[in-house]
Amino acid sequence: MRYFETILLKDGRECILRNGTAADAQAVLEVFQLTHGETDFLLSYPDENAFDLTGEEAFLRKLEESENELELLAIVDGQVVGTAGIDAVGSKYKVRHRADFGISVAKAFWGLGIGRALTESCIRLAKEAGYTQLELQAVADNRSAIGLYESVGFREYGRNPRGFRSRETGWQELVLMRLELS
Repeated sequence: MRYFETILLKDGRECILRNGTAADAQAVLEVFQLTHGETDFLLSYPDENAFDLTGEEAFLRKLEESENELELLAIVDGQVVGTAGIDAVGSKYKVRHRADFGISVAKAFWGLGIGRALTESCIRLAKEAGYTQLELQAVADNRSAIGLYESVGFREYGRNPRGFRSRETGWQELVLMRLELS
């Protein structure tokens, strides 16, 4: 799946949204380390990244060739400042209509419209890929993210009171959300 778009941010700067490629691996690793250290709302901590440079290159190369999965990058002033992705839940008939959505944006770029643009782009691309349901999990205390997801049509379908175990705050409740695409 190929994607390229230039958007205007709330502060007047341009942001490029495009597919990540193997050549972006170092920048993607760096933004992962940054974003996963800036908030306790993401799945993992910086020290839990399973990829080194070679692994990240291979992962991005696989997504470049995929017809139904992708990693989008948000680039401002030549710097990767956010990522978002669509991952198949599975390839079996009973679940191949479903995809998982994930996103992270560097804290210095929160509130500029990058999260919304990445989310809306991934929704369009999930539809194009043939998915009929997009899913995500959000920490219940992350009201800003949940508000964004609800504003684009995601609806809560359940909660997991012990979904995450934070190093800082203990148990974090996860809100399970889904968006019907058909």
